[in-house]
Amino acid sequence: MLVPENLKYQKTDEWVKVENGVATIGITDFAQDSLSDVVFVEFEVDVDDEVKVGESLATIESVKAAAEVVFPVSGKVIEVNQTLIDTPEVLNESPYGEGWLVKLQAADESELDKLMDAPTYDAYTKDR
Repeated sequence: MLVPENLKYQKTDEWVKVENGVATIGITDFAQDSLSDVVFVEFEVDVDDEVKVGESLATIESVKAAAEVVFPVSGKVIEVNQTLIDTPEVLNESPYGEGWLVKLQAADESELDKLMDAPTYDAYTKDR
């Protein structure tokens, strides 16, 4: 499984990268592999929504299962990846690139301290 070093990870298999106060959020390679072929993405948020850690971000459906995606950090949604509505398979093809889910203005970057770094997340997925 691919686990990029420059990201932070949540136990529920979301990743986050913060640059200049903007948090980009997606699902991990482990998550997309576990789900198998993604066929549908339904976002639970819109641009300008204020969100908190643990709130629902989206529901992802695959040929195997459905999974709820939750926010790993709090903030204000500034962009939703609308491409995934018409081409959800991008989540399988590029979970850390074009398959990002939302971008938000991070409210408190110290929330990142509660998340796992790449080696910790990699070890966590091997135990599952």
